Amino acid sequence: MDQRFKQLKVWVEEVLSIADADLSPASSDASFRRYFRVQHGPKSFVIMDAPPDKEDCEPFIKISVALASFGLNVPQVLAKDLRQGFLLLSDLGSEQYLPLLDDDSVDVLYADAITALVNMQVRAVASKVVLPVYDFDLLMTEMRLFKDWLLAQQLGIQLNNEQADALDKVFVWLAQQALAQPQVWVHRDYHSRNLMRTALANPGVLDFQDAVLGPLTYDLVSLLKDCYISWPRQQVEAWLANYLRQIQAAGLAMDVDYAQLQVWFDCMGVQRHLKATGIFARLNIRDGKPGYLADIPRTLAYIVEVSEQQPELSFLAALLRTDVLPRLRGRIS
Repeated sequence: MDQRFKQLKVWVEEVLSIADADLSPASSDASFRRYFRVQHGPKSFVIMDAPPDKEDCEPFIKISVALASFGLNVPQVLAKDLRQGFLLLSDLGSEQYLPLLDDDSVDVLYADAITALVNMQVRAVASKVVLPVYDFDLLMTEMRLFKDWLLAQQLGIQLNNEQADALDKVFVWLAQQALAQPQVWVHRDYHSRNLMRTALANPGVLDFQDAVLGPLTYDLVSLLKDCYISWPRQQVEAWLANYLRQIQAAGLAMDVDYAQLQVWFDCMGVQRHLKATGIFARLNIRDGKPGYLADIPRTLAYIVEVSEQQPELSFLAALLRTDVLPRLRGRIS
């Protein structure tokens, strides 16, 4: 039992007025946060352990209140100790979207997720809560994770100056496509591992503390081009069209047509998936978490599909085909 866990256990017992609390792991996380579940009579609670020297609980608290006011089903903060980095949260259950998704369930589950996303984007327009801006520098920093961690460190690919400049031009163009979109509240990790199936107000939404003001299509890409599960292109396009109908019925993005939305959606996906592959490699190399390596081929497949259709991404398509994909099999095990 590590020292922080002992401190957490003491704090939970004091807050809930119980003796010898039985804390069980609630979920894994790619950050330094840990989550535990505790039963107290008929009720279940989740405890967030966020080391204050590595994680800040304040954004989680602020954004949870805002999202609840927009009608989203998010954990309620019931008690907090910011000095120690502990939060006591309401429990949204253990039915994560990912293992529940199949051809029979996905339309209903995604319909609920899209409705919740639209509610957030539309209702946040009037919010006075100020979020960090998903600006050019942040977009570029994220994409460079692909070059620094996946290419250089995981796959051992060293680009020459000409290649590095060409890749940087791709990154700039993708950032421009993101910034050209209507800017809305962005959850920033809106996918099947952060959505919980709930009996009421489905879905429960987790892991929103990094929310920003950013591109319209970012969260939709996270959901429909999920790094952990993929769906046929025709099905994705149907969901995309439904999303556009919903946001425009609510008065958002009224001057955006489907063709423009699809281009933005696809390019946003490339930006996000470049970042994700870099993060997956970094989790393996720096943090000793190799479990995400298996998701790299699926994530790269999304990039290949789009980059081969967009002339501005031709260098990226060639790089993936000639250098990256041939090295994957031998270097991600």
